[in-house]
Amino acid sequence: MRRLIVAALLAFGLLLAAGCSSDADVARQNLSVDSEQFKINRRIVGVNGITDKYLLSIEGFCSVESSESKLAGSLEVTCKVGDNAYKKSYLGLSDNTTYVVEQIESANVSPYHYEVIFKPSVIIPDVVVAR
Repeated sequence: MRRLIVAALLAFGLLLAAGCSSDADVARQNLSVDSEQFKINRRIVGVNGITDKYLLSIEGFCSVESSESKLAGSLEVTCKVGDNAYKKSYLGLSDNTTYVVEQIESANVSPYHYEVIFKPSVIIPDVVVAR
């Protein structure tokens, strides 16, 4: 319980320190948080840079992460398709492959409001008591 209180106080302190951000910075951060919470409808398109043809198009409430692998960079797309139902897709990136992530609809985010989302399952580990 003490760790949870310390974590909450630390998060509150970080929020106070972030108070110097511009309205655009706050809105950008709020859009990013909403995207990662599957609240933003997006279109992700992979494009072959040589032929200008689409390789794939994904639409929905999706989280997008780029990562490096041993062969080349990749784009990881996780989409919420229902209650507790998700699909994950990957797009390999190379010197002739690129992607565009488009927000399909406008989102109502406040430039004055921060939202902190605590997920207890991440903060407090599962403890198994042996008998």
